[in-house]
Amino acid sequence: MTYGPLVDPAELPNWLAPLVKATADLDPAMWRRFSVPDENSRDAAVLILLGEGPDGPDVLLQLRADGNDKHSGQVAFPGGKSEDYDDGPVGTALREAVEETGVDPAGVLPVAVVPPLHIPVSRFHVTPVIAHWERPSRVWAVDPAETQAVARVPISHLADPANRFMIRHPSGFTGPAFAAPDMLVWGFTAGLLTLLIATGGWEQPWDPTDVRDLETTWRALTTRQA
Repeated sequence: MTYGPLVDPAELPNWLAPLVKATADLDPAMWRRFSVPDENSRDAAVLILLGEGPDGPDVLLQLRADGNDKHSGQVAFPGGKSEDYDDGPVGTALREAVEETGVDPAGVLPVAVVPPLHIPVSRFHVTPVIAHWERPSRVWAVDPAETQAVARVPISHLADPANRFMIRHPSGFTGPAFAAPDMLVWGFTAGLLTLLIATGGWEQPWDPTDVRDLETTWRALTTRQA
C-alpha cells in the first residue's frame, strides 16, 4: 500500500493542498499511545472527509450509538473493519462511509492515505484515508443501531482554543479532546484531528495543561442523556 498523497496537491483547493502535501512525510512513530499490532489485530480504515461549507473547511463526524461496543457513544470518523472484497483501505473507508452516513461516493475524491495506527483496546490496525468532498451530498444516520447522529463540524470550531483541552480517562490515560456541538471528541478521533489541524496549518495556541475529567466533561457537553 502506498502512503501519502494520492493526487497532485497543486490540483486541490488552497485550504486542502498543504495537508495533503504534508502526508508524504508523516511519521506514525509520533503516536505513542498506539502500540505495535499483534497477530490478532484486524485491519480497518476510516474516512477523514473534508469539505467546504458556509463556515469554511469542515470535517464529517458521527456519534456512534450507545451499546456494548468498546467505542459506543463516542464520536468517530466513518469507518470500520476491512473485508476481503474491499479495494484496500480506500475501498473500506468509502464503503463504510456510505453504509454509515449515506454519503454519495461519486462526490468523494480520496486524496491521501496516512500510515496505519494501532488501537490496542479494540485491536484494530486503522488506516486513515483523507478525502476531498468535491460535491457534498445529504448525509444522515443510516442505521440508528450504529449511529446516533452525523454532523459536518467546521475546522475553525475545532481549532478554536476555547474548544480544545485534555481529557483524563478513568484508566489514567490522558489525551487531547475537542468540544463540538452536543459532542465530546476524544480518544483515537481526537488524536487524528490534532494531527490534521497541526499538519493542515490550522493550529492556534491552546492550553494543554487544561486537563478535565472524561465523565464530567462528557455529561456537560453532550445531550445524549437529555
